[in-house]
Order: sequence, then C-alpha cells, then structure tokens
Amino acid sequence: MTVPPSAPLPSATPDPLRDPWIAPMRQALAEAARAPGTGDVPVGAVVLAADGTVLGTGHNAREATGDPTAHAEVLALRAAAETVRGGGGRRAGDWRLTGCTLVVTLEPCTMCAGAIVLSRVDRVVYGARDAKAGAVGSLWDVVRDRRLNHRPEVVTGVLEGDCAALLTAFFRDR
Repeated sequence: MTVPPSAPLPSATPDPLRDPWIAPMRQALAEAARAPGTGDVPVGAVVLAADGTVLGTGHNAREATGDPTAHAEVLALRAAAETVRGGGGRRAGDWRLTGCTLVVTLEPCTMCAGAIVLSRVDRVVYGARDAKAGAVGSLWDVVRDRRLNHRPEVVTGVLEGDCAALLTAFFRDR
C-alpha cells in the first residue's frame, strides 16, 4: 500500500496580536544593528504615536557615550518626549507618552521598565525574552505590578527569532 503524498503545509497562520507589530519591529532591528559598531549590545527601540508615526528611536549606546542609562528604550523614550514637547498638538512641556507604543528587540530591564511605566506609554512590544535581566515578565514584571499607577499592555515574541539571533551573533563573535 502506498501512502499518498501529504498535502503542503498551509502558510503561517495569521497572528492578529503580533502581526501588526512586525514592520515596527523590523525598524527596531535596523536600529539595533547600529549598536555593535561602537561595541554596544545590539538592542533597538522605536516609539510610535497612536497613528503609527515614529516619534523616537534609539539603540544601546552605553559604550559609545559612557552613560550607563543609555539603553535603547530610554533613548527612544527621550527622543519621543522631545518630539511631543515640540508639537503634535500636545501642551508644551508635556512629557507623557499616552497613546504611544514602545517596540523593542529585547525584553526591557528593571531600569527601562520603570521608565516605561513613568512615561505612560500604552503598550510595550518586545521580541526576545531576557531570562537574566528581563523585567516585563521573565525575571520580574515591573510593568504589570498592580501597586503602580500605570500598567501598559504587553505584547511579546514579535520576530523573536530574529531578535534573539542578532544578540546571539553579537555575543558569539565577542
């Protein structure tokens, strides 16, 4: 008895939770690719307005600047706050990033998770988990701590393999 050839596998199943964030994650990956040129770990971040407009970007720059707080997320949040202070119909001096989404290639650490909460972004989207220092669900869960006054939505695993591969290659080559 011969077994009929199996039918081709269907294309990837759409993921309505993660698929909308693929293009912005690709922007964050492009930003992350800039970091190794200065010896920094390749992490990239993008802050989007509610309409999808890019308000700020950042990549790790601790080595480049000698600033221990120069994480991709912090730099992207700073750039976005500067953008909203300069216009966009918001009140001058307003630092709140209400309605915004932070897209980052690696799960944020405790410092960045605190900055996320304090900046009032509505959503955090990240690619690779960080089992050693992640503070958005892996090791800690700062952004969803019920004791805090702001808790953004969290979307995980967007282009996780691509994000993890960039980090793996960086550390393998060191």
